[in-house]
Amino acid sequence: MPTISVITPVHAPSVQHLKDAYASLVSQEMPSGWTWEWIVQEDGQNGILKGALPNDPHISVGQNRNGGPGVTRSLALSRASGELIKSFDADDILTPGALKRDIAAFADPAISWTVSSALDLLPDGSTVSYDTDPPEGVIRRGELVKYWLENDFRSPVMSATICIRREVLYALGGWMALPASEDTALMLCANATVNGYFISTPGLHYRKWPGQVTQDAAHSEQVEREARTQLIRDRVLALLKMDTGVPVVDGLP
Repeated sequence: MPTISVITPVHAPSVQHLKDAYASLVSQEMPSGWTWEWIVQEDGQNGILKGALPNDPHISVGQNRNGGPGVTRSLALSRASGELIKSFDADDILTPGALKRDIAAFADPAISWTVSSALDLLPDGSTVSYDTDPPEGVIRRGELVKYWLENDFRSPVMSATICIRREVLYALGGWMALPASEDTALMLCANATVNGYFISTPGLHYRKWPGQVTQDAAHSEQVEREARTQLIRDRVLALLKMDTGVPVVDGLP
């Protein structure tokens, strides 16, 4: 049975939101013949997931020594069996049909990864959309990289929605071992190598709350942010130089 593996790293503050994440996952309508598995991985060895999830055979729980979300996602990948790999943060919520729309895009063998529109979920329950979304359709090789380089290293789309073919993810080495921005790095590396697809229907409610990693002061600390950005930029530019047989958009270095 074809499977989509949903990978979720968890740190202590986000455990409280796993119930909502699970509810949004278990309610997904799947294409005929498809199933999902949820690979949940603690970043640490403190047992924070004990009793936090229901007894569901679709769920695989693991842990690793503290390494940050990139390391945690990559170690979780060792337990994934799906041909498609979906990122899903512990504090976010999938919208109805999100997985079905991801899977449908991969019917085109030229599509190697997807991202979708997303809505910020505010503490009062309201949602806010993004104004930088491209139109639905193919994202050409280098297209997001070009935007990122020209707009102060900011992405036009929500990288937390990425879904990617297993073999492409392995070829890219999994997630970069970064303390943050690992989904952005993966999306840009994929875009520097092969074509993707943007789904305009929102696929995620991205929860805004004080305990999220991106709200931590360390996330915006200048020295670390510059180091993360440099590592991502240099890797992406190296991938753009590779001959993958996929044309690169004009105007890239």
